[in-house]
Amino acid sequence: MKRFASTSAAGQLVSAVVIACAAAVLGLGAAPGLADEPSPELAKYTDRVDKSVDEALKYLAKIQQPDGTFAGRLANNSGVNSLCVMAFLAKGHTPGAGPYGGVINKGIDAVIASQQPSGLLLNKSAAHGPMYSHTISTLMLSEVSGMVDAERQKKVDVALGKALRLIISAQDVQKPEQFKGGWRYQPTSRDADISCTGWALMSLRSARNNGAEVPKSAVDKAVGFVMRCRGKDGGFAYQPGGGSGLARTGTALLCLELAGKHRDKVTLAAGEYVLKNMPRKFGGGFFYYSLYYCSQGMYQLGGEYWQRFAAGMYEMMLKFQKPDGSWPAGVSNEQVAGESYSTAMSVLAMSVSYCQLPIYQR
Repeated sequence: MKRFASTSAAGQLVSAVVIACAAAVLGLGAAPGLADEPSPELAKYTDRVDKSVDEALKYLAKIQQPDGTFAGRLANNSGVNSLCVMAFLAKGHTPGAGPYGGVINKGIDAVIASQQPSGLLLNKSAAHGPMYSHTISTLMLSEVSGMVDAERQKKVDVALGKALRLIISAQDVQKPEQFKGGWRYQPTSRDADISCTGWALMSLRSARNNGAEVPKSAVDKAVGFVMRCRGKDGGFAYQPGGGSGLARTGTALLCLELAGKHRDKVTLAAGEYVLKNMPRKFGGGFFYYSLYYCSQGMYQLGGEYWQRFAAGMYEMMLKFQKPDGSWPAGVSNEQVAGESYSTAMSVLAMSVSYCQLPIYQR
């Protein structure tokens, strides 16, 4: 497998997005704002969402530590730190430029510094096995590739190449038929789940979009696993044969949309499942995870799917944001990740209509 790096065509696409965002950040153009013309139902939220996201980013910048990590229960978790970096990018802030350029650069450096000799991007803390943190961090490094300065880009290229090779090798571990193409907690896992697979698939898709020589077959095999998790009700299960769930369906919806299945019968059915089962109240198990994936997936579907979901999401999130700009820590498995995680995931969900990360462009 050749070295992973961005190609000129992909780099030009990323650069166009970056230049537009950077101009807004530096005051050379309009503020990022909601990229699509919002419907009348959503337009009333524009100013409030702008303010909410800005306050959340101020909070994240405030809790960044001297080593570039973000304070919290999992301050040494490369995955959480990567989510925090992506939160700034999602509003159009870029590495080395504008008010948060230094924050972003320090966050990138901290994630690169976490890489192990095996290629694994992992600090000391890992709540559910290293592949979660690794794949999220790989996604972040792929997204910033082409945005950073030349010296930092060299480090990103090296780290990203090792990280992607590990993901590919973990996918190729011999697995029973129902798990082929997917990933789970460990690089050597012989089974798979839709959650780990979702992050891994997005990291591979992002890298391909950015010119990395990721085999198309790797993406296709991952999509195959996701499809084996589909239920008769249009939702998706954690593993093939299981029951459907909201977070799992949001994961599948986003992955399939990004893999080219835009508004086909499978993704439209998943959108219907999300609308029927979307959160009616704030909090609960996997709340922020569900919010992130369902928001991103429903935005990709667009139209009435996004409008109906977004209105409910904005009402909930604006109401429960804390005075310091953060959102409360989650419960159950999300509780250990703390406010840095909950705030980053909230920003990524609420800022989906902004000048976005390249992976989430329609």
